[in-house]
Amino acid sequence: MSLENTINEAIKTAMKEKDKVALDALRAVKSQILLLKTEAKGAEVSAEQEIAILQRMIKQRKDSFEQFAAQGRNDLAEVEEAQMQVIIKYLPAQLSTEELEAEIRKIIAETGAETIKDLGKVMGTASKLLAGKTDGKSISEMAKKLLS
Repeated sequence: MSLENTINEAIKTAMKEKDKVALDALRAVKSQILLLKTEAKGAEVSAEQEIAILQRMIKQRKDSFEQFAAQGRNDLAEVEEAQMQVIIKYLPAQLSTEELEAEIRKIIAETGAETIKDLGKVMGTASKLLAGKTDGKSISEMAKKLLS
């Protein structure tokens, strides 16, 4: 089942349960998917594009959460946090720190990277291979740690 179909079913469930937070988050996801389909002029949306949409939306909510929390607007921060948790459910299983380290070590060995100067090679490969399994910031931090 595609992400769009899954989201549509989840919207129906959220409506029945009167879960406003989930409904708002799911409608935002559906909106982004429809926007991507419109831009693609009817072309099929790939799983990678769907994952990228979810990751972008999670990052936006995380940034908003941090800004609201810093300003003492806990009411708004809680809404962003709740929506982020709803969206996270639709991402593939995320890598643990240990799994991420193992994957980055394997990529470093494959690319022949030795120093921090080779970070670009590692990041390029890792970003493609680990898309949807973790965020770019985590990849970058782990690669820098292992190359230093």
